[in-house]
Amino acid sequence: MSRLTLIAGTLLVLYSQPAAAQLTAAKDGPIVYGHHHLAVSDLEAHKKFWVETLGGTAITLSSGTQAIRFPGVFMLLRAPTANAPGPKGGSKGTTVNHIGFSVPDLAKALERIRSAGYRIVTREEAVAPREVSNDIAITTGGTSIAFVMAPDDVKVELVESRSQAAPIALHHVHFFGAQPAEMQAWYAKVFGAAVLPGGGQFVSATLPGVQLNFSSSTEPVVGTAGRSIDHIGFEVKGLEAFTKQLQAAGITVSVSYRQVPKTDMWIAFITDPWGTSIELSEGLANIP
Repeated sequence: MSRLTLIAGTLLVLYSQPAAAQLTAAKDGPIVYGHHHLAVSDLEAHKKFWVETLGGTAITLSSGTQAIRFPGVFMLLRAPTANAPGPKGGSKGTTVNHIGFSVPDLAKALERIRSAGYRIVTREEAVAPREVSNDIAITTGGTSIAFVMAPDDVKVELVESRSQAAPIALHHVHFFGAQPAEMQAWYAKVFGAAVLPGGGQFVSATLPGVQLNFSSSTEPVVGTAGRSIDHIGFEVKGLEAFTKQLQAAGITVSVSYRQVPKTDMWIAFITDPWGTSIELSEGLANIP
């Protein structure tokens, strides 16, 4: 058994209590998906999309960071500054190609998106040979999906889940790269994600409340830092010990374990082998 596998296994033994209610879709493990962190050029434009159109709840963290709360995930927004006026590009072309949410009625969600003037790009983004009708594609398993472009070209997939009570919830994060199987294995070893059986157009692994999908990219991709999805985030119980275990396993902690000023949250950063910037947090689940 590898040292990385032991990290996740040890945490599963030590921590069994659920995360706070704000991460109710990801409540059953010591490591859960916590947040998407966007670099934005216009805060109000993003709030219009994520809050007014998709139904998230706008909040301000004690650190002053603007955020959107969805069932199962927080979306943090990095406002433009003089030194960082906005993202260098959209999520397409990076290792995190898009993020996914589930909705109970996809047609109604698309009506709101269409009325608000956002681009629906299902026909361009759905993997062939899926047929597209009324901006909705059907997967080989019979699930209805659609793709939309949010401000700053954040690519978003919407997946219909008719049994879902919440109007919208976290569904998946979709990684693209030249080594999807290796990416899947790395996230399984480091974070304890459960590998799903293969055979489809991508490989997957799951953590409580989220699916991590990994697709082969025919085009070169770059890391996420500086792009519209600047980094992704995992909430970890026992973060300080976890970062030490990562370092012992040879993983560089690029931002060391530290407390975020004016908050009860601690963070650290790593980068996966393909360039995805990853924030590790402890305390995000307790945000009201």
